[in-house]
Formats: sequence, structure tokens, C-alpha cells
Amino acid sequence: MAFTDFPAQAQGVEFLQRSLQRGRLGHAYLFTGNQIRTLEALAKTLAKTLNCQNPRRQEGQPVDCCDTCRHCKRVDQEIHGDVFWLRPESRSRQITIEHITHREDSPPRVLLDAINLKASESAFKIAIIAGADRLTPSAANALLKTLEEPPPQSVLMLLSTAPARVLETIVSRCLCLNFGAENARGWSREVQTWLDRFGALAGQEQKSLLGRYQLLDALTSFLADTKAAVEAELTSKSPLEKYDEVEKDLRKQWQEELKAGIEAEYRRRRDEVVLGLQWWLRDIWLRTLRSREALLGFPETTDTAKVAERLTPRDARENLQTLDHLQQLLHTNVQEALALEVCLLKLRL
Repeated sequence: MAFTDFPAQAQGVEFLQRSLQRGRLGHAYLFTGNQIRTLEALAKTLAKTLNCQNPRRQEGQPVDCCDTCRHCKRVDQEIHGDVFWLRPESRSRQITIEHITHREDSPPRVLLDAINLKASESAFKIAIIAGADRLTPSAANALLKTLEEPPPQSVLMLLSTAPARVLETIVSRCLCLNFGAENARGWSREVQTWLDRFGALAGQEQKSLLGRYQLLDALTSFLADTKAAVEAELTSKSPLEKYDEVEKDLRKQWQEELKAGIEAEYRRRRDEVVLGLQWWLRDIWLRTLRSREALLGFPETTDTAKVAERLTPRDARENLQTLDHLQQLLHTNVQEALALEVCLLKLRL
């Protein structure tokens, strides 16, 4: 994707392109928004533009990538030697100091090593942290000096859908761009289809406990299918599927990386589902208020109106608080099934 493929984020993209055109690109950015997938795509596009072999130029400066050259393709595939990606892949869903600087349990490549090495393939060294709100305090502190005094020809991009959880010491050292306000409704087609079905089911009278557990089953079944799809998708891309005869230690490393990658991608997609539910409940709340503010999730869904007719504004607002609490719980080590059950039973529908 090129910058022209982000019309809903036009304001933030225009800011980046003006900075590129004037040769005043910042050395550290915090991209915030509703969808981590969109933020990652924007970060990739900036990385491609900086290292593109045939960029689109204005006043002699690159302002967008060609999206077809070798460097662009390698950035898209996340195999470019000068673009380092860091995601929360452990079971705790945290980015620890071992991922930032070398410690006893550090992986072979850590962020500070990657960003300080001289570029090997292109002009810029780039580090992208997808999930900056998952940095532990020690990891964030280890990053501060580099954010203040980065190596020459380097750019760090921190991405977060929960900027309130990013440490203030990190935020203060970054240029912050919000790509979320212009595109609140940004979930995938699969999630949208499921949300429509969930809304139709919720639109029915929810007086019995059985009805509530039907909603829970609809949610957990969709998440189970989502996890199965993630496992199939990432397993097919794993080197385990390509190489039968490898050393035992290397095979174990690949297995651990695959397991962590599946967990991280599943949690990202689960967050997308929960966000969709939150927008649905927000629209219900607006309807109870008879608000003229634009409905951001389900403006044409009659089932949203049915649920709103049964609720008071206070009930609808408490539903939003319940979803906020669920999101917080899912970012801890709480048992997922229990957290979802408690949430669905507490909702006033």
C-alpha cells in the first residue's frame, strides 16, 4: 500500500508527506488509532517511502513509495534487513527489556542492536514497535535515550491502539499522530458480518439466561474459528512447513516462534472483535440519548434500535463501562472464557 491508499487517514498522512517534502521528518513517532492493522500498514508505507528505489517525489524529495520495487516488497513481507519489527509475542503479551537490549534471555536480535547497526540494504534504519502500550517500565526506560538521541538516518515508529497506557516518558519523546478519529469503523469484513449477526441475535428479547448464553456461544464460537484460521495461516508460512530436516535446537526455536506468533495474532484479532462490540454498544447509547451525533458502527441496523428502545441512557452507559473493563481484563493473564462470560452476563440488553 502507498500513502494514496489511506484516504480515511488523509490528515495524518498529509502531515507526514509535508515533513518528507521539507526534509524535516521526525526521528521518533507514536502512531495511535483504532486498528493496529491500519497503524502497521501506515508504518510500512513510511518505511517503504524512506527506502524506496523509485519513490514519488515533490520538490525533489520522496513523499510516497512506488509499492513495487524490491525494497517495497521486502518491507511488506517484513524481511527487509534495515526494518526491524517488535511485537508483544510472549504469553504475558508484554515487550520486555530483553527485547530492547541484550540480556541473558534475549533473542538473537534486539531493537537497540538493530537500530544502531549501519544500514545494509538502503538509506534508513527503521524500528517499528507494534503495541507500544505493552512495553514494560524497564523496557521503556531502556528505550528513552535512543528516542532522545537516535543514530543518524534512523526512524523509530511506536504504534498503539491504547495510547493512555503508553508511559508518559515515551510519549513526551515522540511526535504523536492520531489516525483513529477519521476512521472509527475500520474492522475487517469478517468481523463486520459477525457483528451484524450478533446484533440481530441481541435484538431479540433477552429475558432468559438461555438467551444470554446464546450470545456468549456466538462470541466464543467466532473467536474459536478466528483462532483456528490464525493457526492455519501462520503454520502454512512457518519454516517448519518448508524444511523437514533441521537441527533440533533450530526446530524448537521455530516451534516456539510459531506458537508465540499465533497467540499474538489471535489476540490482535480478538481485540478487533471486542472493539466492534464496543462501537455497537456506543451506537445503542447514542440512540438512547436521541443524539444527533453520527452513529459510527451500525447506522442502518434496525436491531440496534430495538435494543436501544429497551434501555435507559444509564444502562447503555454501564454497558460501555463493562466493555472497557473487559478490554482491560483481556490484557492481563485472566482466563479468557471466564472474562467473556462475566461480561456477557453483565450486559443490559
